[in-house]
Amino acid sequence: MKMVPKLGLADVRVMVAAAEREAKRIGVDMDIAVCDDGGNLLMFVRMDEARVSSIQIAIDKAFTAACARRSTRDYAASAAPGQPAFGIHASHQGRFAIFPGGLPISVGGHVVGGIGCSSGHPDQDEAVAWAGLNALAAVAP
Repeated sequence: MKMVPKLGLADVRVMVAAAEREAKRIGVDMDIAVCDDGGNLLMFVRMDEARVSSIQIAIDKAFTAACARRSTRDYAASAAPGQPAFGIHASHQGRFAIFPGGLPISVGGHVVGGIGCSSGHPDQDEAVAWAGLNALAAVAP
């Protein structure tokens, strides 16, 4: 039997608060989603001016990072035409995202979830997601 850590609500709140602060700092309201290790949504925040069209994208980025166990930026290369995961973005009811801004959440060497951010440029989305991860790393045992 495998014993793995799980994200708690307090952990998710730390991540989302840090992601919101980073989004405010760079001046881009974001859609921010956090999923557990099975891709199930734990928390979603839509900042006031975040794009409505980015709601599902943020959720899908978190899902992809959690389930693929890697960043959506890295996953995009294997999902390109001719690569092993080509077409994955059309499976699972279109839930796999292949744009930067989704990062796996790892604790003690175990992927425990994913964070996804969307509404800005892909590099901004990823920077906001990193802020959430770094905040968790600062408080995780």
